[in-house]
Amino acid sequence: MNAVPDALPRTAGVLRAAGYEPRPIAREIHDNLLTALKNGEDAWPGIVGFSRTVLPQLERALLAGHDVVLLGERGQGKTRLLRTLAGLLDEWTPVIEGSELGEHPLQPITPASIRRAAELGDDLPVAWRHRSERYTEKLATPDTSVGDLIGDVDPVKVAEGRSLGDPETIHFGLVPRAHRGIVAINELPDLAERIQVALLNVMEERDIQVRGYTLRLPLDVLLVATANPEDYTNRGRIITPLKDRFGAEIRTHYPLDVEAEVAVVRQEANLVAEVGEPLLEVLARFVRNLRESTVIDQRSGVSARFAVAAAETVAAAALRRSALTGEEPAVARPVDLDAVPSVLRGKIEFEPGEEGREIEHLVHLLRMAIAETARDRFAGLDLRPLADAVGEGHLVSTGERVPGKDVLEALPELPVLHEVAQRAGVAADEPAGRIAAAVELALEMLFLSRRLAKDSDDATTVYGR
Repeated sequence: MNAVPDALPRTAGVLRAAGYEPRPIAREIHDNLLTALKNGEDAWPGIVGFSRTVLPQLERALLAGHDVVLLGERGQGKTRLLRTLAGLLDEWTPVIEGSELGEHPLQPITPASIRRAAELGDDLPVAWRHRSERYTEKLATPDTSVGDLIGDVDPVKVAEGRSLGDPETIHFGLVPRAHRGIVAINELPDLAERIQVALLNVMEERDIQVRGYTLRLPLDVLLVATANPEDYTNRGRIITPLKDRFGAEIRTHYPLDVEAEVAVVRQEANLVAEVGEPLLEVLARFVRNLRESTVIDQRSGVSARFAVAAAETVAAAALRRSALTGEEPAVARPVDLDAVPSVLRGKIEFEPGEEGREIEHLVHLLRMAIAETARDRFAGLDLRPLADAVGEGHLVSTGERVPGKDVLEALPELPVLHEVAQRAGVAADEPAGRIAAAVELALEMLFLSRRLAKDSDDATTVYGR
């Protein structure tokens, strides 16, 4: 938890004297974003691949003070992007100590806070809220109620003797409690239409209605949401009046190039072993092949989380081999890619009629990705000496129980092996596992180009002629 700086004012009088005037949330974000842009600061840490597409649109929407809905397939980083919005808020903001809605000490809005401010005047106690506490996120589900989002009459307060018309009987929901902050609703179309209607006044008139009682509260919230195009048409929709109240609808997308895909995987994956750049490129191309394949249901999409999970699976296979063989460090090799299709088959949807052929399709697309990566890495490099050596009887075995040094010892000393390692970003004096990973990639390229044969069983793969 962030500690509140001691120098910050603790009463309304001191706060007023220090010049802390109330500022609308839209103006606060506008000012802070504009400052970041002018100073060349990164306003979107951790967001990869959107710099020329999504982010300029989002920045324009925020500078205009608009509520925003992000529309895109699963795994495109929509929620991650929304969470970075909290970084555009002031680090600390003053609130009335003990107030339910986090009201500004110089601008109370609930009857209870207005009464306290009148009674205490400049002695009204001030607390400070960190920017991380001003971002509220809700996953929309069909069972979400108006009470969850807006509020409901609190029976306990009624039992205490207050009348139903008393605004102090209301138990506020998520949106009012986010006053002077950001409300993010994930999968907005999953909200029942009658629940979406409850948001109309919040977004336009900025008041709330609870069981027929209208409480005029000048709520100050930025409402942002996400939606999946598939859900838009099948499971639900955003009602037209609510769509009209969003100032901007912004389409997101998957990474546009291999480099961006690799950067996402490198940033998000929790790798328990070393996975070199060539293998990450293979996985990035594999995912891109899946997104272009006619056998995959593209309406469902292929999430960036697939590539992340694939990288983590490959790393886990390398760690397992390290434990079995005692080889250190644990380094992933192309043979570890074999674990990906069977483990991750359930993360994607296939077109009808492809039942029973899922693994076959995944293996084919993975081999395409390996071939593309190897051709890119070894373009212009003559691998005939390596193919000839294997063809002359230097068979190379690899597998889950074969350490990297055994792969290298199966081959004679060849100058081309040093070039292969260099093309894969590995120096000649690095551990055997890293060099073996590069050599295996070259062997797999020779196999896929039909210049070598490959024989595989459950545990071992042998390259030969």
